[in-house]
Amino acid sequence: MENQYNYYNTGENDSNNIFDEQPKSSYGQNSSDEKPPKRRKKLPKVVAIAGSAILFGVVASMTFFAASRIADKLFGDSGGQNVIEEQEGIPDSSNIKLKQSSSIVSSDVSEIVQKNMPSMVSITNMSVQEVQSFFGGIQQRESTSGGTGIIVGKNDTELLIVTNNHVIEGAQTLTVSFVDDKSVEGSLKGTDPSKDLAVVAVPLDSIEDSTMEAIQTITIGDSTSLQVGEPVIAIGNALGYGQSVTKGIVSALNRDLEMEGFDSKLIQTDAAINPGNSGGALLNANGELIGINTVKVNANAVEGMGYAIPISDANEVIQALMNRTTRTKVPEGEQGYLGIQGVDVTSDSSQMYNMPTGVYIAEVIKKGGADKAGISKGSIITKFDGITIDSMATLQEQLKYFRVGEEVEVVIQVPSSNGEYEEETVTVTLGQRS
Repeated sequence: MENQYNYYNTGENDSNNIFDEQPKSSYGQNSSDEKPPKRRKKLPKVVAIAGSAILFGVVASMTFFAASRIADKLFGDSGGQNVIEEQEGIPDSSNIKLKQSSSIVSSDVSEIVQKNMPSMVSITNMSVQEVQSFFGGIQQRESTSGGTGIIVGKNDTELLIVTNNHVIEGAQTLTVSFVDDKSVEGSLKGTDPSKDLAVVAVPLDSIEDSTMEAIQTITIGDSTSLQVGEPVIAIGNALGYGQSVTKGIVSALNRDLEMEGFDSKLIQTDAAINPGNSGGALLNANGELIGINTVKVNANAVEGMGYAIPISDANEVIQALMNRTTRTKVPEGEQGYLGIQGVDVTSDSSQMYNMPTGVYIAEVIKKGGADKAGISKGSIITKFDGITIDSMATLQEQLKYFRVGEEVEVVIQVPSSNGEYEEETVTVTLGQRS
């Protein structure tokens, strides 16, 4: 998850005007026929004053009436009640339905956060990386990274936590910290790199009773019903400082990101997704899990573009991973091997050469596990023990959990005579590294 992405009512005027001019009289064109104009009789002063008073009253009355109507529209009447006139063409308010949630109207999300925080965990990944030394050699160095997880269920012996694959990738040890700040060691239950999903298991007998009382399983929502503009809340272990909260909206749906080995349509949000938020929860206004935060755009010119895996798309993968056997890494000298040399078939290569994405078998080692199982050169490995294989790195990482002599199901794509590939499932007994 590198490059540009980081794992985050205008009324009409009255037509009757009391000030309309009256039509002027006209006379014949012959000047001899013209009659001298009659002199206007002067009105008594009292009558004139009375007429002015009447006119003033009419104008004042009209002004007061207009002002009163405007005030009523803006503030309601003086009695505090809105007066609605029953007019033809205006629907009764009882027939108007508004689709809204009380949590959408309110900006206070504290209740939602308080409800869901017990479902959140922090995950610390201790791994060993190979780095080039100052003198040009290769040396191993311990590395620590942090992320977030969500409690999604439990079985008879384990608490099950979903997170991103890139949060647990390469881990030697995984430490899970709960809402009460108690920490325990977790184990990898299963992972799917192509969906950037993983499930971590924590033994129930390693969790204190007080912690079990403090934590809970999150409520799963429906991401297929999301709408652009809908409010969302993100919770995660930002920068490793502990759980923090941001909020925003759904900016877009069904986004495709061009990242190698990643195959999922994502929810785009402007809720801040920062390093450490990976694997955390994206919640709707009802406090339901609708996405798993996974990545953000890392560019100077971009702000507020984070992405989450829709929970409705992830459900099937999560369920499959939860049902797998929990495994721990095997010491290097006891790890099993397939006995092949492989080359990555990337998404670009897949499109260019019309080949399935996975690991192309460039060579089969004689008397190795793959050779004994009948796997031939030119086939493409696409799954190993039910896990999607998108690269040699993914295949090698999975092999670290299997011992010499263990049997494992491998799904391969075999080229046919017509140029197409046919899927086969082969059981391989893992051999020893030669």
